[in-house]
Amino acid sequence: MDEYQQLISVISLTMGVSWASGLNLYAAILVLGLGGSVGGIDLPDSLAVVQDPAVILAAGLMYAVEFFADKIPGVDTGWDALHTFIRIPAGALLAANTVGDVSPALQLAAGIVGGSVTSVTHAAKASTRMLINTSPEPVSNWMASISEDVAVFGGLWVALNHPVLFLIGFVVFLLLLIWLLPKLWRGIARIFRKIGQWLGLSKETNDALAGDTPAAELVQPRSLVEALQGLDSLHQSGALSDAEYASAKASVIAEHSGAGAN
Repeated sequence: MDEYQQLISVISLTMGVSWASGLNLYAAILVLGLGGSVGGIDLPDSLAVVQDPAVILAAGLMYAVEFFADKIPGVDTGWDALHTFIRIPAGALLAANTVGDVSPALQLAAGIVGGSVTSVTHAAKASTRMLINTSPEPVSNWMASISEDVAVFGGLWVALNHPVLFLIGFVVFLLLLIWLLPKLWRGIARIFRKIGQWLGLSKETNDALAGDTPAAELVQPRSLVEALQGLDSLHQSGALSDAEYASAKASVIAEHSGAGAN
């Protein structure tokens, strides 16, 4: 029974550190470093390096920088883009070191899984913040940033003290991501498509949505079915919003109805 509980605790710590690193790497290191240094957390020897005062000081300094950068619209997206190259490898490294004194193969496996968890968590955070930045007010950025910080501190506490509860919540989080990430990516694709339209890089779609070109010509169909399939493809890729898709669909049907009547 003790071995089972220890295994659950190790898995919870590994997933917890990986997940938290995707949201706020420096906060995760601070929690582990400060908790381990005061004796509140029993860290494996391979992870004891985070208790070093130099590591704690560096993590605290970077957390202070991120605390402010993460709350400025636009700056937070740039910060997330830069940290794509920092959070993911660091999360993988931390995860690999949470499993303790095991074979190199198990350490590598933990690093691979941990890096994957960090990457999807980071992708969800960065995508959400990019969509939030389409709102002109800064309050939503502050709320999102503070919520992420609270989630990191609270989530790691639960992972360390109630591993089974954390793993249940973690599974729910993964299921939510499976449902949410495609929607976030479509929203981001729509943002870039709009930017392209504003810059004149997507003239045909821009003209069609502005009403200068019939929507049917946008996909150059040979039938109504092909026209609708083309519009659905644009909608799924994020090129058309829900409202634009509905308008273009109605226009295509009207175009074909008129052609059929003639």
